[in-house]
Amino acid sequence: MAKNPACFRRPVLCPLSARNASASTARRAARELFRSPAIPAASPHRSRPISRSRDITRQRDLHESRPLWAGSPRLALRARQRPSQTDHDVIIVGAGISGALVAHALADGRRSILVVDRRVPVHGSTLASTAMIQHEIDIPLSRLSQMIGAPKARRAWQRSARAVERLSETVADLGLSCGFARKQTLFLAGDVYGHRALAAEVEARRAAGIAADYLDAATLAERFSIQRTGAILSDISAAANPAQMAAGILRAAMARGVELASPLEITDLRATGDRVFLATSDGRILSAGHAVFCSGYEFLEAVADREHAIVSTWALATPPGTPLPHWLKDCIVWEGADPYLYLRRTRDGRLIVGGEDEDSAEAYASATKLRKKAAAIRRKAEAVLGLALPEPDHVWAAPFGTTRTGLPLIGRVPGLENVFAVMGFGGNGITFSQIAAEIVAAEIAGHADADADLFAFRGRPA
Repeated sequence: MAKNPACFRRPVLCPLSARNASASTARRAARELFRSPAIPAASPHRSRPISRSRDITRQRDLHESRPLWAGSPRLALRARQRPSQTDHDVIIVGAGISGALVAHALADGRRSILVVDRRVPVHGSTLASTAMIQHEIDIPLSRLSQMIGAPKARRAWQRSARAVERLSETVADLGLSCGFARKQTLFLAGDVYGHRALAAEVEARRAAGIAADYLDAATLAERFSIQRTGAILSDISAAANPAQMAAGILRAAMARGVELASPLEITDLRATGDRVFLATSDGRILSAGHAVFCSGYEFLEAVADREHAIVSTWALATPPGTPLPHWLKDCIVWEGADPYLYLRRTRDGRLIVGGEDEDSAEAYASATKLRKKAAAIRRKAEAVLGLALPEPDHVWAAPFGTTRTGLPLIGRVPGLENVFAVMGFGGNGITFSQIAAEIVAAEIAGHADADADLFAFRGRPA
């Protein structure tokens, strides 16, 4: 909790009138930060400001139509419309899976932590996730090694694998009812990564200590009745109901003192010395020792980056009890293609399929494309599985972030020492959210995470 040193160290010399005057002076000083359009660059104790407007984050609808998880039970959370106090140790912006995991990592019963969201909690990007929780990064290890060097690439993949294990432990420890189940992953050869590339990928993973088995065409056809030139079968993956998972983790953090305020929108940000000040849409000014932006694809303007882009993706879910191959109970599937298809089975027998990604930040909002993309995804899934699928009862679309390397962007915002951002998740959103929670919690605790350099923001934004 933020403290006034004079009042807390010398209570006898700080009567009520003095405390009120001190608080009033602090409030006036905080509001003065937002009065001018910019904080002078020459100020020795003030960081570069983010543009003053309601566009502190790039606002967008985070899904189109109605995702499968929207009707899930146990999503409701007790949120305040207004925070109970204005000063906190940490303020987390965003109440999805990233914000939930960061809050959980920081909640120790001593810190004053506030989570805010301009939406109903868990109803942003998390609601649109297909929740294929993989250790496999979008960019294969063999390819990533060429891009950033083998040592860093191995560390990134190893950290991703550990994150899945940690998520599994968290769900078990909290006793969450969110359909969480461990899975194998079947990575199919495609038009970008053929069977030779997959064979090389298996060797790269084994060299990094990550188990994987190469399946040739005959073995793949025999075991899975899939006609491809090859595949990789691996462990360390999972699936879940992402909305229930995020809500359950937030609920556990709130039981340890984390406060949730929603709907509450952050409209501006300033940092001075060791404090961060956040202006809200209802005219309040909140302060914290640290602020963490977990606003996903409504990313913080200050960290817009040349290597980060917003693209569109589409997904569908068949009705419960869809006749599916028995092995899909244990496997999730994706392919080495562009755009790639990914699919999995739910506990109640639905098939969730996603793909048809498009390099556009707005395409997901098109109703026409929603119909066409859903039809294309259905045809591709039928071709992979060799069966006819029923009409889907849920189709949806959403934007998501990608990076050149497939790695997320996590860390301190350049120029704003006590402000963190978590973004750029690609196909591993939930896995990378766990990594982000670990990195941010370590930094706030005062000790660096050994892998923070893999995901850090580079220099000044574009």
